[in-house]
Amino acid sequence: MNRATWLSWPSREALTKPPRTGLRRLIQRMVWAAVVCGLLWDAFTDGRFTLWQVAVAPAVTAGCAAMARAFFRTTREHRLWPSVGLLLLLTVVAFLSLRAGAGALAVGLWCGCAVVALGRLPLFAAVPFTAVTLLAYAVTKGDGWLTTVITTGSLCLGGYVLRLDAEARGASQRLLTQERAARNAEAGAAALAERSRIAREIHDVLAHSLSAQLVHLEAARLLIEREPSGEFRDQVLERVVAARSMAREGLAETRQALSALRGEMTPVEDFLRQLVSGEPAEVSVVGETRELTAEASQAVRRVAQEALTNTRKHAPGAAVTVRLEYEPDAVALQVRDSGGRRPAGELAVSGSGYGLVGMRERAELLGGTLEAGPDEEGFVVSLRVPA
Repeated sequence: MNRATWLSWPSREALTKPPRTGLRRLIQRMVWAAVVCGLLWDAFTDGRFTLWQVAVAPAVTAGCAAMARAFFRTTREHRLWPSVGLLLLLTVVAFLSLRAGAGALAVGLWCGCAVVALGRLPLFAAVPFTAVTLLAYAVTKGDGWLTTVITTGSLCLGGYVLRLDAEARGASQRLLTQERAARNAEAGAAALAERSRIAREIHDVLAHSLSAQLVHLEAARLLIEREPSGEFRDQVLERVVAARSMAREGLAETRQALSALRGEMTPVEDFLRQLVSGEPAEVSVVGETRELTAEASQAVRRVAQEALTNTRKHAPGAAVTVRLEYEPDAVALQVRDSGGRRPAGELAVSGSGYGLVGMRERAELLGGTLEAGPDEEGFVVSLRVPA
C-alpha cells in the first residue's frame, strides 16, 4: 500500500447508505433489534445486577445507538477527530460495561467498533484503533490463542472486506452518475443539432423568401414613385410601403427565431435597450440578472415588442417606461406609456401579427400571467412567467 492509501478516506458515495426498499429496512431494523436484545438478555439475566442497573441499560443502549449514528454521519462528512472521538466514547462505555459485569455488551461494542473503524476511517487511524479494541477483546474473552487469532483475524478481514465492498459500490455509483450525465449531454447535443438543422431549413426557405420579397417590394416602390401623382398611385404606393415594412419586420422576427434556435440570443435586458433605442423610453432592470429559459426569454421579448408596437400605433410620441424584474423563481416585465386612455379591444392585434391575446395565451401556457389595460396615466402591460 502506498502513502495515499493509508491517508485517504473511503469516498462519500461509499460511506452513504444505498437506497433500500421499505421491507428491506424493516428486516434490517428487526435484525439489529434482535442482536441488541440478545446482548442485553445475556448481560442482565444472570441475577448479578440490581433493578436500577437493569433499568439504566435501555438508556445506555440508546446513547450508544445515538453515538453510532453520529459516527456514521461524521465519517460520511470526512471529519476525522469527531469520528475518532465518538469511537473512543463507545470504547469507554465498553470498559465501563465490563467493569459493571456486562462482558457480553463490552465484547459486542469492541468488535463493532473494530469493524466499523476499518470500514469507514482512513487506515492510518483505523488500524491502531482496531488493534487496541481487538486486544481488549482478546484479553476479556480469555479463550485459547488459536480461537483468539481466528476470531480477531476474521473481524479484521470482515471490516476490510466491508471497506472494499463499499468502495466498489461507491465506484459503481459514480460511474452510473457519469453515465447519466453523458447521456444527458448526448441528448442535449442531439437536440442542439436538430435545432440547428431546423434553423438552417428556416433560413434557407423563409429568410431567403422574405429577403427576395423585400427586394421586389423596394423595386416596386421605386417604380411607382416614378409615376405621375394621383389618388390610385398614392394608394398603391401606401400598400407597397406597408407590405415592405411588414416583410422587414417578418425578416427581423425570423432572424430572432433563428438565433433562439441556435442558442445565440442576446440577453433580454440588452434586447430591450435595443428595442427602445431612438425613442422616448427608459429601461430599468431590477434584481440579479441571470440566464432565462428559452421559453421565458421569448415570452418577454414578444410581449415587449407587442406593447411597444401598440404604443407607436395608438399613442405615438408617448413616453414609455420598461421595467424588467428578476424574481427568485420568475421574471416580470412591465411596459407603461404616458398616452391617453383607449379601449382594450383596439390592442387585440398589432401590425406585426402578434396580438396581446396571443401573448396572454403564451404566458398561460408557461404557467404565467399577462395583464393589459389603462391606468391613471396611460396604458400598462404586465407579464410574469416562471423562470
